[in-house]
Amino acid sequence: MAWLLVVVAGLLETGFAVCLKLSHGFTRLWPTVAFAAFALGSFGLLTLSLRKLDIGPAYAVWTGIGATGTAIYGMVFLGDLVSALKIVSITLVIVGVIGLQLSGSSH
Repeated sequence: MAWLLVVVAGLLETGFAVCLKLSHGFTRLWPTVAFAAFALGSFGLLTLSLRKLDIGPAYAVWTGIGATGTAIYGMVFLGDLVSALKIVSITLVIVGVIGLQLSGSSH
């Protein structure tokens, strides 16, 4: 259950990063409200998951999902540059998170 919370928190992190961009420096109301809701949800779920999980792997998965999801969202929906180096780098983030998780956890 704790890992499910981390995954959902990571997806919410993607949401708050995208809404941060769409808020244009907190000058647009609804993206700013959505940013706050996603951020509170993301940090809240991460906090709950850390009651059961080691900080290193949990934080890596959370940030990995957030960074990967945000980069992919930007390329697909916001016109961010798509390049081979960016795709390789996203893949390396995913591989690194998996490697950290496989390296062992006491829980």
